Amino acid sequence: MGEKRQEKIWTGQFWIAVINNFFLFVVHYALLTSLPLYILYELNGNEGQAGLAMAIFMLSAIIVRPFAGKIIEVFGKRKTLLISELFFCLSSVLYIFIDSLPLLLALRLFHGIWFSILTTVLIAIVNDIIPESRKGAGIGYFMMSNNLAIVFGPLIVLTGLQWFPYKVLFTSLATVVFMSFLFIFSLKVSEYPSSLSTVKRNRLTWEDFIESKAIPIAIVGALTAFSYAGVLSFISVFAETRDVFEYVSLFFLVFAIAMMIVRPFTGQLYDTKGPNSVIYPSFFFFTVGLFMLSNIHTVPTLLVAGALIGIGYGSIFPCLQALAIQSTHKHRSGHATSTFFTLFDGGLAIGAILLGVVSAQWGYTIMYIFCGVIVILTALIYWRLVSVKKSDTYNKTEEHLSLKQSS
Repeated sequence: MGEKRQEKIWTGQFWIAVINNFFLFVVHYALLTSLPLYILYELNGNEGQAGLAMAIFMLSAIIVRPFAGKIIEVFGKRKTLLISELFFCLSSVLYIFIDSLPLLLALRLFHGIWFSILTTVLIAIVNDIIPESRKGAGIGYFMMSNNLAIVFGPLIVLTGLQWFPYKVLFTSLATVVFMSFLFIFSLKVSEYPSSLSTVKRNRLTWEDFIESKAIPIAIVGALTAFSYAGVLSFISVFAETRDVFEYVSLFFLVFAIAMMIVRPFTGQLYDTKGPNSVIYPSFFFFTVGLFMLSNIHTVPTLLVAGALIGIGYGSIFPCLQALAIQSTHKHRSGHATSTFFTLFDGGLAIGAILLGVVSAQWGYTIMYIFCGVIVILTALIYWRLVSVKKSDTYNKTEEHLSLKQSS
């Protein structure tokens, strides 16, 4: 056991995957921030059209996500990675030439398809790179690149637009993502053949799209995402009503710093003490952060809430994703990932819609209290659906399968 704990996570291959993922999500969040402004001020659109451009991207990603696992199984991880990232890059370039709203909406639909496939296959590849005994820490560090991109993507955009026009911004983002694309050619990809029960069939079945073993964890992920949608979608508007709008960027910065500080400890706890040792405390911090956010009147309160949510949500998400991947066989990791993100993305989308209704009817304070209550219920559902015994056997099952295949 001592030797396993010493297995390295930060290999050259892992660095390539993390850097690539970071740049992909920087571009993603930069576009999420800049396109509504571009639609309003350059294309003479309205707020509804700006929202539609964001929604259509998510819709295409959610629709395609269940098919991603089957695509990976048929074409293999390497081909899927290269093709999906190439089209993701081409989509990023096309923003430079878009000068009408219909074309932009069509591009968002196209871009969402490749974003969905690319992010699914990249996580499946990273899962193979991370040593079995370090899954909790490894997935956590990898997902930290997503959370850092949440900070740096909008920061780059909001700073850059003060000095440069939109076309220069889009050109810069396309250049960054193409540079990232060149790095993945040096990424070594492990392919795991399907078991005999999944070889060529004439008819598609449920298993071609969904990994049943990952569904309980994906349900917990969807409910967690539902509550986080209240932060992601409405924190700026709520902060403006409390006269702390100019400090929202600091909120996300504190979120990222708090997450990075605890990540080494949470990853070690996951791998040595099991997922429950991280997930239950994280639910607690997430809940307290949401309750505190519901009653912000000062900047310190806003920032403390950001730190608590960063510790809570920032630790729950990678743990649940690691559990989803570990719930099944290696050759089904793509299906498990697509199942998890299908429900997770659905939770974000439904949360943004329903919480918008709640905030309109009862105000943001009630909305964030409601989100906190949902997190408490989610912790109970996690306890019911993902028992201690079951979660602790995921690593053992994988090790047993590996030994059986090698013998």
